[in-house]
Amino acid sequence: MKPLIRYAHQGCTAMVIVAAAMAKLALAAEPIAPSPVQTQVHTLDGHRVTLDVYPSADPPRGAAILSHGFTRSRRSLAGHAQALANAGVLTLTPDLPCTFDFRCNARALAALIGLLRTGGNFGAPVEKVMLVGFSAGGLSSLLAADSPGVVGFVGLDPFDRTMPDEAERLGLAAAGRLRTEALLLRAPPSRCNAQAVAAPWGHALLSLWRDELIAGASHCDFESPSDWKCRLACGDTDPIRQQRVRQGLMDAATRWLR
Repeated sequence: MKPLIRYAHQGCTAMVIVAAAMAKLALAAEPIAPSPVQTQVHTLDGHRVTLDVYPSADPPRGAAILSHGFTRSRRSLAGHAQALANAGVLTLTPDLPCTFDFRCNARALAALIGLLRTGGNFGAPVEKVMLVGFSAGGLSSLLAADSPGVVGFVGLDPFDRTMPDEAERLGLAAAGRLRTEALLLRAPPSRCNAQAVAAPWGHALLSLWRDELIAGASHCDFESPSDWKCRLACGDTDPIRQQRVRQGLMDAATRWLR
């Protein structure tokens, strides 16, 4: 009987060891869940700015700052931000502090870029930053895209405007000076993109990578997530068109944040 008991005990021990090993393998095979979004408040160029931080699951390849459009908020770009974070990009979505003052917003973005490059607030210093801006946020981002550390600019159906007492559109003038590489993702002319007012940027940009017109797109296709307010004013969204926008962002991250 004793040998039988001993063999049974050894068998149970072996099964426990095997089960433990299998459990470890199962845990290792499970995908890492995205880190929770962190909401922070920072003073940028004298303005208190609320922003969401989307940490990357792995050590970041670089950082992206996503800027929203008129009357919108940082949450209207949360889907794009999470996708970039899942791809290894530390991503920030600020609430822009100055609604109609694009230069003011650009200075705040430049200050945020400086914080990323210094390190501490968002982890280790970041060497490469990609700026992404939707609609009016595209204009503010363009104005900040010559900041040190910025390696690429993405305009998501961007907006442009001639400021009082100025002869040339603000964005068009900036595009003609910008040496940072740029990607434009645009919708056909509509009321909500001021009849494609930023389309001339493609001819003015000195380092244009791609200028992609997404056929049939509405202004809202470039947000993620959009909402009923945008769709009511600017047209319905379409998953296929939205995926083309998302793919453009991922292509840019792959190109600039290697």
